[in-house]
Amino acid sequence: MNSSQELFKFKVHGLCCAEEVALLKREVGRVVGNEDRIGFDILNGTMSVQPGAVEASADDITEAVSRTGMRAEVLRQDEPVTSSKRFWDGPGRNFLTVISGLFGLAGFLTHVWLSGGAQAAFGSEGMGMTHHVPPASKVLYAVGIAAGIWLVLPKAWFALRRVRPDMNLLMVVAVSGAVAINEWFEAAVVVFLFSASLALESWSVGRARRAIAALMDLAPPTACIRRDDGTEVHVPPEEVSVGTLFIVRPGEKLPLDGYVVHGSSNVNQSPITGESIPVVKQPGDTVFAGTVNGDGALEIECTKPAQDTTLAHIIRMVGEAQSRRAPAEQWVEKFARIYTPIVMGLAATVLIAGPLLFDGVWSEWLYRSLVLLVIACPCALVISTPVSIVASLAAAARNGVLIKGGVYVEAPARLDAIALDKTGTLTEGTPTVGGVVPLDDHTETELLERASALEARSDHPLARAIVDYARDREVTIQPVEDFQIVPGKGAVGRLNNKRYWLGSHRYLQEQGQETAEVCEQLEALSKSGQSVVVIGNDEHVCGFISLADTVRPAANDTLQALRETGIRHLVMLTGDNQQTAEAVAQELHLDEVHAELLPEGKVHVVETLVGKFGGVAMVGDGVNDAPALARASIGIAMGAAGSDAAIETADIALMSDDLAKLPWLIRHSRRTLRIIRQNIGFSLAVKVIFVLLTFSGYTSLWAAIAADAGTSLLVIFNGLRLLKIN
Repeated sequence: MNSSQELFKFKVHGLCCAEEVALLKREVGRVVGNEDRIGFDILNGTMSVQPGAVEASADDITEAVSRTGMRAEVLRQDEPVTSSKRFWDGPGRNFLTVISGLFGLAGFLTHVWLSGGAQAAFGSEGMGMTHHVPPASKVLYAVGIAAGIWLVLPKAWFALRRVRPDMNLLMVVAVSGAVAINEWFEAAVVVFLFSASLALESWSVGRARRAIAALMDLAPPTACIRRDDGTEVHVPPEEVSVGTLFIVRPGEKLPLDGYVVHGSSNVNQSPITGESIPVVKQPGDTVFAGTVNGDGALEIECTKPAQDTTLAHIIRMVGEAQSRRAPAEQWVEKFARIYTPIVMGLAATVLIAGPLLFDGVWSEWLYRSLVLLVIACPCALVISTPVSIVASLAAAARNGVLIKGGVYVEAPARLDAIALDKTGTLTEGTPTVGGVVPLDDHTETELLERASALEARSDHPLARAIVDYARDREVTIQPVEDFQIVPGKGAVGRLNNKRYWLGSHRYLQEQGQETAEVCEQLEALSKSGQSVVVIGNDEHVCGFISLADTVRPAANDTLQALRETGIRHLVMLTGDNQQTAEAVAQELHLDEVHAELLPEGKVHVVETLVGKFGGVAMVGDGVNDAPALARASIGIAMGAAGSDAAIETADIALMSDDLAKLPWLIRHSRRTLRIIRQNIGFSLAVKVIFVLLTFSGYTSLWAAIAADAGTSLLVIFNGLRLLKIN
């Protein structure tokens, strides 16, 4: 099998984050000749290898993957990717984490019981080799340590073999050092914290993976096609070829992309374009899979196969954007790449070179090398970050902000620009009546009576807004006779034995009753970003009602607060028309606005912003925002009213839909980052001091143990300060 002739695709068990991607790129890249040929979809846990000049079989690639501690299975080109995974990739990881915590706790309680108290368990003379750990406690601690570190060992072994120290190797070295000095409790705690963080990361990716299922649910499972003999039959969308006519009845979802051949209707395109108001579709207009048909039947010609629809592109973009975006590298992990081998080499140098260069007995220099290894044991350094992160996550959750993992806690602190979706984010997402303008001696009450009577039978968002407005003003909604919907245009009916009609500006023109004065008023309202419903009878225009998607009350204050936190550039993205977008942007004093965008357009704008500013957040609430949320430096979803796909794809969700949480999130992230830096700085400072004391001969193994334990406690308590909601 020659890789230059064939595209390979693999299901990789254990692929869940950027760390695994880096491992696979290094190892598989050696086999296929070029890392650029390798692509990853973290959401689905797949890896693809593009054709190239270097020959490599599927077996060669799977063997390379196995050397990293992961396992790969070849997928056929037509084989769908499922979200199923091995036991040890999901439930097994959680099970081992629980076992690690329970046995660590049991070991400590047993230690306390057999030693006569907590003080004896910690060590009456200090922490370390001089106090006794009962055999029963050692067994319990050992089981907890083995459970927590079991899935880490293969990756640590790979890092050791390749002489590329990473966090996994750092953890194994730290635990081994703690066990070697008889500090079983500390080893068990560190292992449990690390295992818990990995389980949280795996859970976050699992939730993102389920976003794909939410997107897939937008498309109906069948399409109704009309055969040449006139019969209609329901078939899977995958079996519909380009050029085939399919029928969509009122209220149904569109299964495929195409253009309207017969019929007209209002189509809710918000899942794809983000438009707040349904769009009238007539013969020749383009429609998208996943959108919802309104009150008219449509006959549509398919223009794209199921796997190439706009919705299908959204699904793919979510996965691709997730796999492209590298998580923020924590400083501890980078530091570990050089820290561990340097410390080990330094300890070996002290052991060997000390007696040769400075005289003295071997036992004395062995003791100094042991002290060096003990104080260099990175337990406090390793614990400092996860404790701070967990406390930060908990405080955010209590404040109505769901942060999906520690990697996303620091990102808001580094933002320079924020892109915000309009509909449902900066605006309420539902149209409301802005004004009622009666004409020809009609009163406002009369106009509302006629409009609400005609709209009472419609489920259109504009109709519901008018009916709700009339009810709030205690207008009596009368029954209508001979009611009829005019698809894509409006409605007609008889009220008090008189015919009335209601519809858009276009429908007014068809009635032949438009005057220059009315036209001027309607165009002015359209330019201000409002939609207009006109009401008339057979004689004249009775008046019109303007509606708009109103700006959130807190939007202006929130944007000002964001600028005060240091955000330099605020951008609005929307699928709405340019006039509506500019009206909202002007009201909110935004720096930049992009209108009439499809999901691809939003992704392009976000990519441009990332290239220009670096740290860019995308805030949105719709399925159409999901690709841009995934592509941004950090994606933030409006949780309460947002779509499942947007919430699952985003890194952070504002569960109360309160925009004021955005500046709070940035301040909270900066406070978290500040405490993490304090913890790391303090941990390293203590280690530097004791390293110098070790070389001078003024320290002891017990002092090193006490310093390491004390440092660990201090950084833990400092990190727990984040639990206070600020």
